[in-house]
Parts: sequence; structure tokens; C-alpha cells
Amino acid sequence: MHGMSKAEVDAVERIALGAGPKRPRDAATLILLDGEGSAARVLMGRRHMRHAFMPGKFVFPGGRTDPADSRIPAATPLPPEEEARLTARAGKVGAARARAIALSAIRETYEEAGLLIGRRAPFSTAKRDWQGFAEHGVAPSLEAMRFIARAITPPGRVRRFDTRFLAAWRSDVAVELPQGGPTNELEELVWLPLAEARQADIPAITRTILEELERRLAFDPLLKPGGGEVPFYRMIGKRFIREVL
Repeated sequence: MHGMSKAEVDAVERIALGAGPKRPRDAATLILLDGEGSAARVLMGRRHMRHAFMPGKFVFPGGRTDPADSRIPAATPLPPEEEARLTARAGKVGAARARAIALSAIRETYEEAGLLIGRRAPFSTAKRDWQGFAEHGVAPSLEAMRFIARAITPPGRVRRFDTRFLAAWRSDVAVELPQGGPTNELEELVWLPLAEARQADIPAITRTILEELERRLAFDPLLKPGGGEVPFYRMIGKRFIREVL
């Protein structure tokens, strides 16, 4: 779809997906933090202008969840408190799907930013998307992942995502590739103080999540497992509401 306008891409997707309501797809986003508490900086990247979805916007690394990621071996599991929250009020989301969501956030951070979260250890898998971890000797680790927020794209959009926003610390990165990730989705990677990140050219929901994160860091600066509340944003009727998981 290179070279197509947003309207043209949307038209193609409407034909491919068919008429009627679109079911949100699972997606995972990682908010990577560097520093302490509210003084921390956050990693963001600018999407290429040629992308139909949020062109030119600064976003966190992330993308659609691959269910097969649940079968990737991890050096450490999700903290039980975080797994319980990921599966709360989420229909058929069980432990395997929660694992897939968390691992997808790690994979996308490698693909888009060249940052491999995990531990230095032998790692092997037949899955092509994870070969970078095998090549650099990094076993992905889930113990540092924290569930920060959830948001579902409102109805009526061509692309709809049920996005889980997770967070981890830069100290949990085992390898930083100087050339960035193997994909070309983000053309500029920057570490921004939280206040500056909120003023950048970002989607409205990203600004809302940053505000939520800043409030949580004010009383939970280490992001302890199970600490703080996890807000859930979605549309009910004609109102975009905030609930707590």
C-alpha cells in the first residue's frame, strides 16, 4: 500500500474487512522509562508520514498482538499481580493470551526501536520475528512488565484496537542496537521528559495515558507489581468513559 493516501487505504480495508462493526484487535504498547519517578524520560518515536495510521505522530513502540507469541519461552514470568490485571474484565483473555500481549510489547520494542528487553542467556526459537533475540543472546523477560492502562478504539473506525499499555525500565534492556530496529515504522526515536512528551505531536489517547502514568509515578515511583490503579478507556453509547480494572 506504499504511496496510497489514507482515504485509499481505508477504502481498501473496508472492502477487505466487509461491512458492519469492526471487532477490535488485541494490541500491545510499551512505555519504556529512563530515570526515577516523575522525573523519568519516556521513549517515543515518530511514525513515517506515508503511514495511513497516525502518520507523523509520536507514539510508543507497539503493534498488534501475535497469539503465537504466547509460545515464546521467557526467562521470567509475568508477576501474578500483573497477569491478574491483564485478564480482568477481558472476556476470554487467559494466562496464555496475557503472556502473548506482554511478549508482543517486547517484540515490537525490538522491531521498532532496536531494544531487547530480557536477560543475557542462550535463546532459540523457530519464530522468525524473534531471531534478533537469538542472534544477540537475549532471553525475553516478563518480570519487569507493568500494566498501566487499557483503551479500545471507538466504533466506526476502519482500524480498531484493544490496546494494553505496559511499562518497563530502560535498565531492563539487555541490548540496545545502535542502528535501531529492523523495521522502518519509526523514523525518529527520542527520550523525552514526561512533561515534554505530553506537549509533543501525539494522539489524544497517548496524552491521556501519559497523564495517568505521571499521576501513578507520583505515589508509586518504582511501579511495584499490582501498585496503583489501571484505567480502562472505552466508548459506551456516545460517551468515552474511564473505568478502573
